[in-house]
Amino acid sequence: MPKKGGKTASKAGEGDAAAKRSKTEPASIPSPFNFESPDSLFESLISPIAPKDFFHDYWEQKPLLIQRSDPSLAAYYQSLFQFADLKQLCGRGVFYGRDVNFCRCVDGKKKVLNKDGKVNYNQLKKDFDQKRATIQFHQPQRFKDELWRIQEKLECFFGSLVGSNVYITPQESQGLPPHYDDVEVFILQLEGEKRWRLYKPTVPLAREYSLEPEDRIGNPTHEFTLKPGDLLYFPRGTIHQADTPSGVQHSTHITISTYQNNSWGDFLLDIVPGFVFDSMKQDVTIRAGLPRKLLMDVNKSDYAPKQLSGFLRSLADKLDCGQELRSADMKKDFIRNRLPPYLGGGSELTPGGKLPKLDDKITLRFKDHVLILVEPHHEMTDVSMEMAVFVFHSLNNSRAIHMMGAGEEEEEEEEEEEEDEDETLKARGLRFPLSHTEALKQLLTIDTVLVKDLRLDLDADKENLALSLWTECLITVI
Repeated sequence: MPKKGGKTASKAGEGDAAAKRSKTEPASIPSPFNFESPDSLFESLISPIAPKDFFHDYWEQKPLLIQRSDPSLAAYYQSLFQFADLKQLCGRGVFYGRDVNFCRCVDGKKKVLNKDGKVNYNQLKKDFDQKRATIQFHQPQRFKDELWRIQEKLECFFGSLVGSNVYITPQESQGLPPHYDDVEVFILQLEGEKRWRLYKPTVPLAREYSLEPEDRIGNPTHEFTLKPGDLLYFPRGTIHQADTPSGVQHSTHITISTYQNNSWGDFLLDIVPGFVFDSMKQDVTIRAGLPRKLLMDVNKSDYAPKQLSGFLRSLADKLDCGQELRSADMKKDFIRNRLPPYLGGGSELTPGGKLPKLDDKITLRFKDHVLILVEPHHEMTDVSMEMAVFVFHSLNNSRAIHMMGAGEEEEEEEEEEEEDEDETLKARGLRFPLSHTEALKQLLTIDTVLVKDLRLDLDADKENLALSLWTECLITVI
């Protein structure tokens, strides 16, 4: 799964892109998936396996193969992405490296055969036929509405970024050597057939991508062939390789992946610095200075672990007593980089209903896309710091750059933007006084509420809060 990131684009560009994108969409085929809720979407995705059984028996544990003989499901899968779509997509302007990789497994190694610059469909098709290499199309949800719809719901379900890649491989060819990934993988077979071999992990629940030589992985634990409509799941760290058998013109499958850097260890790396910082305000023992020359004297190395273990036990006691944990980056990283809500039908995001007044009943829209955080806010000076409540949301996120990462120039621009906190907050969310926390939680946990019943003392504050959220398209007046 490519590294996520990149800048947030304005909504203005989305309209033009969507207009162009609609030309690549095939005729609508009835979906077998239930999009009523994130839970119902996932349940229909892995049917007939129940989600409860999936998470108890398979998730992060072992592969799951669901083979189906359902022509209508196979037709729907094919509509998600097919070889024929490449012609129109190349006409829109896609580039080697960024959007497309062209590669083949040669003598157990990955050989990249990319050209430079923009992809020419005729040349790509010629190379595909002659060089027998795999076409890897990055993040097709940027172009295909139904994949946007699916992956947006899955991001709501998992609470984690969900990326995808399409792999198109000619017969008697293999694109990638044996390897394992750092993501949970769901593979949907769209066209043709693909022969798979899975092996026991050498690094269970791996945190990074790695190639594995044939002489190290042993015999396969699973061997099977996927056909259109079939689904395969396997945990991160599962060693795998796949090829298109003879007699099949080509194979097309999509890999939908999630849970990259979303482990307990990643969460601890995120929350512990803030937890320690907050504890230092209350615990003088943690604020005590280090022994002299501890950082330089190797002979005292046995002293530090004893002190640290004591501090960690003290921190664990504070946690048991209910001290609040504050995520520094993981929550905001997710909300800032995920897909925006799928609206469908080329709809544009607009405020819901009339301007909110005290006697109006309101409801929070897109609750799965809203994050409320209490954080320090630097006001006027770096020395003076106060707490505020922030509302982050993904309504303005750009589908066009979802999971695409950022180039060096974009990263430099982002660093410059982050120096101006007000501009960042304007692009990412809203800031309110700490006194608004309970009212915001009220909106997040209750279906509907009267503006006058918001948990704020002043009517003016109630109306201003509702107006701010309405302007941001976050509430609807019923």
